[in-house]
Amino acid sequence: MTCVRLARRRYGGYKRSMPDASAFPADHAHRTQRIALIALLVGALGIAFAPIFVRLSEVGPVATGFWRTALAMPVLALWMAGESRQGSGRVSRRPSSLADYGRLSLAGLFFAGDLAIWHSSIRYTSVANSTLLANFAPLYVAPAAWFLFKERITGRFVLGMLLALAGAIVLMGESFQLNADHLFGDGLALLAAAFYAGYILSVGSLRAEFSTATIMTWSGAISAAVLLPIGLYDGETMLPAGAAGWAVLAGLALFSHACGQSLIAYALAHLPTSFSSVSLLLQPAAAAILAWVLLNEPLGPLQALGAAVILVGILMARRGSR
Repeated sequence: MTCVRLARRRYGGYKRSMPDASAFPADHAHRTQRIALIALLVGALGIAFAPIFVRLSEVGPVATGFWRTALAMPVLALWMAGESRQGSGRVSRRPSSLADYGRLSLAGLFFAGDLAIWHSSIRYTSVANSTLLANFAPLYVAPAAWFLFKERITGRFVLGMLLALAGAIVLMGESFQLNADHLFGDGLALLAAAFYAGYILSVGSLRAEFSTATIMTWSGAISAAVLLPIGLYDGETMLPAGAAGWAVLAGLALFSHACGQSLIAYALAHLPTSFSSVSLLLQPAAAAILAWVLLNEPLGPLQALGAAVILVGILMARRGSR
């Protein structure tokens, strides 16, 4: 009974079946945001492996995007089914109307467009170029989040975002050249950034109502359904030649998508959408390092400086978004 009296005194009685977010101590909110920030950064590292897998893939770029989502579906569907049976503690209602399924499908359509265009860009430019330009999504996300979600955009946040983008450009080094060899692939990567911005904004909105598993499963199913006919229509190679090719696709699906992308979706429920998009600029830094180690794409002192500037920019954006 003493515990009950203490709880009543702390939360002001039982006016609601559960206390709202403001009733919890400040350290609880800070702890949740720290966990979300760690999830976001680890997720960014997870998807940093995606361009490596795409470069090593034996099938076409759109086909690779299809297998990325299709091979992840069993894991995500089992996760969603287990969540439904056990009951999710915090979130989440199930989709129950055409509007719900339409919004989940929109996230899948944005992601399908991002994958198809971005994977294609990797074939026409370097891993560092395609990953960097496809992560220029903050330029789209920040103003859209301000307009749609009324997120507060401070001067410190804008400075941090621009600093992180500048660091990403420095990271590219000599590859940042407008020449015939890279121009087409770079343009595709910038277009992919617009689709990825749409995906981030969609997931950021959906996470207020649906669990990570629900969003990842339904949007992934839509993405796979869109990418399969595109790959077939383009006449791409749809099946890898052997076990090594399947291993690459499985790594892309499980490590980069089911794990990395899911961690990012989880974080979007607890962090501002605009800041989350800036933090994903950690991905090109990690991808450039991985390309240096695994694909022998050189990484010099200037690129290392760019990676450091990205980290400083992310930290500044974080302070400006609190």
